[in-house]
Amino acid sequence: MLASLLDANTEKLLTCVHCGLCLPACPTYRHLGNENDSPRGRIYLMRGVVEGKVALGEAFISHIDLCLGCRGCETVCPSGVPYGHLLEAARFEVAKDKHARASRSEALLRFVLNEVFTRRRLLRSGLALARWFRDSGLARAVARLLSGRLRFAIALLLASRSPHLKRQANAAPIAGAKGATPVAVLKGCVMEGLFRETNRATERVLVRNGCELVDANGQVCCGALHAHAGQLEMARQLARTNIDAFLETRSDFIIVNAAGCGAAMKEYGELLAEDPLYYDRARVFSSKVKDVSEFLIEKGIEPPSGHIERHVAYDAPCHLMHAQRIAHAPVEVLKSIPGITLVPLPRFESCCGGAGIYNLQHPDLSNDILSEKIKSIVESGADTVATANPGCIMQIGAGVLLNGLKVEVVHPIDLLDASYKE
Repeated sequence: MLASLLDANTEKLLTCVHCGLCLPACPTYRHLGNENDSPRGRIYLMRGVVEGKVALGEAFISHIDLCLGCRGCETVCPSGVPYGHLLEAARFEVAKDKHARASRSEALLRFVLNEVFTRRRLLRSGLALARWFRDSGLARAVARLLSGRLRFAIALLLASRSPHLKRQANAAPIAGAKGATPVAVLKGCVMEGLFRETNRATERVLVRNGCELVDANGQVCCGALHAHAGQLEMARQLARTNIDAFLETRSDFIIVNAAGCGAAMKEYGELLAEDPLYYDRARVFSSKVKDVSEFLIEKGIEPPSGHIERHVAYDAPCHLMHAQRIAHAPVEVLKSIPGITLVPLPRFESCCGGAGIYNLQHPDLSNDILSEKIKSIVESGADTVATANPGCIMQIGAGVLLNGLKVEVVHPIDLLDASYKE
């Protein structure tokens, strides 16, 4: 797998002029200063493994594991090296090696991703229990008794609570607008489990903006976490299921409000490039996928009548800006809301250190990267941070909570939904 991907991209890899533009864009290189923890350094290691010059041992695995997968390097790379795809291929090799050595951490990760996230009832039950723990007051009480990684894990859960502005939002039942643009919405795993109010807000906003909601029955996890962890075959299985479920709806667009999910779904064509039965269907599917902000700006937003007095800093999710290359649409959504004052956020385009479960696997480095983000938020003077990915909301929200800041972290769609009044 690794060799085939490298072979397919040999021309792009060989055009690298060693300019070093990826170095300042890479969070791990900025914090560690190790060339092997930079994008070009990791690519050298991958080529070394393929060519038999580097062993697939602990050193290789360590440098690959430490990568956040933020893909910030792709945005600045003049040669167009497809680093994200190469990283997933490398992690496929790493996962195989760890599995062969009976790694306990790898076994646990495989169980959670392949046995829990692929069973909808089990996943719903687990997330329902997490919501109860979060909302009952027990999570906050327990957090006071803990320290280190466990305390941070509970802070992540607490950061997923519904924003206070939801009390102002129009919570009227959804009514489909017949004859309007038919769209199907990805509900997602974490989004529906922990951010269901944001999902409902997304649906209300779409209906308000002339859409008819159609159900994609049978939709499952997008497979992003699986691909990032090297579980590529399970990612492909999930992709095939989603392609069947969404294309059956005959919707014009597939709307996604989570940056990581949207990036994965837009790349189903690459994921299933060697599947003759699904390659063409994957391309059709991916052509329909739109981030909700991207869709609204292209369609034209109905002007809100409400007024929200907030100083908002926008933080760009990595997989929205660097993978999907959507930089301006979320900002335009925020600009459409009366009363909001947008304030600049230093290094808004840089990773917050969340990266799926990276914050739990590499807590020290993740915290260093998060500290940089928290410092930027304090400097901005914002009372609200808007970001369009659940992992980013939880990571930044946990940092805000543990640092005692009076800042709310929300999805841009939550703000737009709250600005619509009856």
